[in-house]
Amino acid sequence: MRKTTTKQLVTIAVFIAIEVILTRFLSIQTPIVRLGFGFLPVAMLAILYGPVWAGVAYAIGDILGMMLWPSGSFFFGFTLSALLTGIVYGIFFRNRDVSLPKVLIACAVVAFFINFGLDTVWLSILQGKAYMAILPARIVKCIITYALQVVLIPIVYHGLVRNIPALRAQN
Repeated sequence: MRKTTTKQLVTIAVFIAIEVILTRFLSIQTPIVRLGFGFLPVAMLAILYGPVWAGVAYAIGDILGMMLWPSGSFFFGFTLSALLTGIVYGIFFRNRDVSLPKVLIACAVVAFFINFGLDTVWLSILQGKAYMAILPARIVKCIITYALQVVLIPIVYHGLVRNIPALRAQN
């Protein structure tokens, strides 16, 4: 296991802060759908530091965001989904392999298994609505989210992370 440096911890903290801002302030939110860009900093953390840090950071971001700017009651299921999302990105983008096949598969797992599957179950439990009643809106959300992730993750990685010397040098 590699030793974590102060620089890495600061970088992770900055990405957590960006995730909270993108999720809480720069997203479209209804009771059953949230469209935003909070996945981007988590995907970048997964590329830079792997599944454990990405999952833990996304879970911390979820908890911090909920504590600082609550949008309903806290439900641990969404934190579990955040953790799993970071882990999935980290597994697929290991060794900074952000190839199109890996992006397509990773985003499909996140969008359709975690966001559509698990998050729809959590919403059904939390809101007391029938699972089938919220499916149509969730399907549309997941298709849009999938397209956004597939397009934006490679663009942000190749455009930003590769061109910022402090991030490019990190393993």
